[in-house]
Amino acid sequence: MNTTPISNYRLIQKLHPISLLAQLTSRHATGCLRIFSETAFWTINLEQGKLTYASYSDKLFERLDSHLRRLSQRVPNLNSATRVQMRLMFEPQDESQSLDYADYQAICWLVNQNYITAKQSAILIEELAKEVLESFLVLKEGSYEFYPEQAWEELPKFCYLDLRLLVEHCQKQLRTRQRIPSTPNSAGSPISTANNQSNAQPQPENEPPVIKPNPVESVQTPRLVRRSLYTIACIDDSQTVLNSIKSFLDENVFAVVTINDPVKALMQILRSKPDLILLDVEMPNLDGYELCSLLRRHSAFKNTPIIMVTGRTGFIDRAKAKMVRASGYLTKPFNQSDLLKMVFKHLG
Repeated sequence: MNTTPISNYRLIQKLHPISLLAQLTSRHATGCLRIFSETAFWTINLEQGKLTYASYSDKLFERLDSHLRRLSQRVPNLNSATRVQMRLMFEPQDESQSLDYADYQAICWLVNQNYITAKQSAILIEELAKEVLESFLVLKEGSYEFYPEQAWEELPKFCYLDLRLLVEHCQKQLRTRQRIPSTPNSAGSPISTANNQSNAQPQPENEPPVIKPNPVESVQTPRLVRRSLYTIACIDDSQTVLNSIKSFLDENVFAVVTINDPVKALMQILRSKPDLILLDVEMPNLDGYELCSLLRRHSAFKNTPIIMVTGRTGFIDRAKAKMVRASGYLTKPFNQSDLLKMVFKHLG
């Protein structure tokens, strides 16, 4: 059985950038989110759900130089000669000469050489992040991967930005440019509502809660760095099918909970709180349609994607799936490509 690593599986699909960022924020994720389109790519680095840097491959150093020119009006040391020297040192002439995080390393060099302070670099990074996120939020199609990044972990960090506030700012800017009037709760996006954390601060009615990591959890640990992005629950009475699904889903992205007893499934699902459920239709004692109906009656699973997995392809079976409010229908036999398309369709 061939298993394609998620880093090599670049499936061009519909993207929902705000929903994707919401998942990362709600999990206080640490790592690197890399998004690919047909013409460019974005890199968003996070630590405990806070943004530490964001970059966009198109006109990378032109954008950095433009922000540095504006900053130079307040920082005399940041003259044109310094900026030219920086670009000669760090801007790659071709892809073979490219450094890891070349633009960020250029900022680190400016700080180390005392051309700018750490506080000024934080302002610079925030302004760059706003521009990068604006371009990402309008992306409709692409692929992405999220992983711990050793090269990034070794670099110094100058700021930890509230991703929710940055996204709200970018949404307002985009609405202004498109001349779309703001409506109630228009700022309330999945990145705002995906969290009902007990440590969120009260806000006005139309303002989403501020997401703040628990101080006890603010210290990064290796376990958190390698935390999977999504939890998938698979319910099937066949251990072979469960093993196949688990092998298809990359462990760096998915934590897979396998359940082979449908009667005990509800309690196990309640404990694992999955982001998506793969549910076999034909099981002894309790079939998939009945279990799906039970899950939908529970407040915790009213909106959780539930995918029915079955060898039946008839109209009646699909109608039953709709009646119990299943989110999708995956037909056996399926390969890794079929499974990933279905999973990303409902998690993207």
